[in-house]
Amino acid sequence: MVRDPRPGSRMSDKEARPSEGSSGARAATVSDIHELMRRKEEIEAQIKANYDVLEGQKGVGMDEPLVDCEGYPRADVDLYQVRTARHNIICLQNDHKAVMKQVEEALHQLHARDKEKQARDMAEAHQEAMSHRLGHSHSHSHSLPQAFAKVNSVSPGSPASTAGLQVDDEIVEFGSVNPQNFQSLHNISSVVQHSEGKPLNVTVVRRGEKHQLRLVPSRWTGRGLLGCNIIPLQR
Repeated sequence: MVRDPRPGSRMSDKEARPSEGSSGARAATVSDIHELMRRKEEIEAQIKANYDVLEGQKGVGMDEPLVDCEGYPRADVDLYQVRTARHNIICLQNDHKAVMKQVEEALHQLHARDKEKQARDMAEAHQEAMSHRLGHSHSHSHSLPQAFAKVNSVSPGSPASTAGLQVDDEIVEFGSVNPQNFQSLHNISSVVQHSEGKPLNVTVVRRGEKHQLRLVPSRWTGRGLLGCNIIPLQR
C-alpha cells in the first residue's frame, strides 16, 4: 500500500480564479502568472508520481486490462494502487488543462494592457517631441522604446535565425513581455514554453532603428525552441 501521491491536488478557489478578488474581477498580474506556473509544475510532478506508480506495477499504463484471460482480477498487480493512480491522473490532467487555460487568459490580459500602455507612451513621446520642435534624428532616437534584454548569439538554421534576429539586437518587446513587466529571463522562457508553434511579435532596436519580427518557437535540430541566447540589460 502506498500513500496517495496526489494530496491536496484540487485547486483552491483562490488558485482557480487568480483574476478575481474580494472586490470583484481584477486584471491579472505578473505575480498571478508566476503562481499559476508554480501550480502547473506542481500538478505535472503529481502526474509523474502517479505514472511512476503504474510503472512499478508491472508497467501497466492507463488502458491495460486488470483481469486475466478468464475474467478474474489479476493477481500480479495491486489493483487498488493501479485504479487509484489512474483516477488521480485523470483528475490531475483536468486540473492541468484548467491551469493552462488560466495562464493563457492571464497572458492575453497582460499583453492587451501592455499594448495600450505602449500606444499611450508612444503618443506622449511624439507630442513632447513636436512641442519642442526636435530635429528628425533627435526625434527618431527619442521615440525609441527602452530595451530590457539583448541577443548575444544566434544559431544558424534556428527559429531565431529564421525570424531575422541578429547578435546585438536589443529587445523592447517579446510577446507579452516588455520593459514594464520584465523581471527576469524566466518571463521570456514562460512565454516561449506556452507559444510553441505559435507566432510571437518581437520588437528589437538594431543600430538605432526599430524592427518588428515574427518569431515562431519550435523544435529544430539544436537545443531549445529558439536557438539564440538572450541576456538581460542593466540600465
